[in-house]
Amino acid sequence: MPLTMNREVFITCAVTGSGGTQDRSPHVPRSPQQIAESAIAAARAGAAVVHCHVRDPETGKPARDPALYREVTERIRDSDTDVVLNLTAGMGGDLLFDGTEAMNRMGARSDMAGATERVAHVVDCRPEICTLDCGTMNFNEADYVMVNTPGMLRDMAKRMVESGVRIEIEAFDTGHLWFAKQLADEGVIPDPVLVQLCMGVPWGAPDDLNTFMAMVNNVPKHWHWSAFALGRHQMPYVAAAVLGGGNVRVGLEDNLWLDKGVLATNAQLVERAATIIENLGARVITPAEVRARLKLEKRAPVAK
Repeated sequence: MPLTMNREVFITCAVTGSGGTQDRSPHVPRSPQQIAESAIAAARAGAAVVHCHVRDPETGKPARDPALYREVTERIRDSDTDVVLNLTAGMGGDLLFDGTEAMNRMGARSDMAGATERVAHVVDCRPEICTLDCGTMNFNEADYVMVNTPGMLRDMAKRMVESGVRIEIEAFDTGHLWFAKQLADEGVIPDPVLVQLCMGVPWGAPDDLNTFMAMVNNVPKHWHWSAFALGRHQMPYVAAAVLGGGNVRVGLEDNLWLDKGVLATNAQLVERAATIIENLGARVITPAEVRARLKLEKRAPVAK
């Protein structure tokens, strides 16, 4: 296909994620205050969108306590820095087994929740965007399945739309795009449709360019898309996404390093991404421009 470069690019910063990275870098934020401050610093560095998970403030382990999301949201909204808020809704579908014989029951480390619970913080915090992981997959470590059934996804998407939040589809493989297109065709996910192409996440789509272009070519022409890859491929994928016609995501959720042996901050990763984008001849766009493009509304959380 002809190369159609995106000339007006928005940067998403994935601030902290839910991986076990909290003890691998002092820059991975844990508390709501740290997460909000890192998100604000990323916005000041050029990120139009911040994608936020929450963690246990003491241990740094992933959490999904609505009160933690509320504090992150309020701190970001109360700051003097404008940014589009994107909250994850990927937690609560973590199925783990204890070995390969006890397959008739969930392991103790599983975290499975119903649709209402999985989107409760989204309904309460009212971010502009929230994520919908559009498929089930073996995920990263042994005997861990990320569970997102068709019925669950339809239910979650309905609740997200009713709350006035724009869905960002997370596509970890081509089958996830296939199902996302079905949801869009059914009207479950309304226009404008936004999708994040997640490359190199074991065991989804590998991050080679042939697979990447297969993903890009499966995105409908009228959809908006962004892409990322993990680790040392994060910055090369900034260039690949722009050249392929999309937007970019960087941040400590996906990569801890600025250079070999140099741990990054979120702001530093955003600054480097912005430099790559501008050196390609494109322009980094603002939160206001993203809201206009994606028909987003900035709102305060639900009044207590």
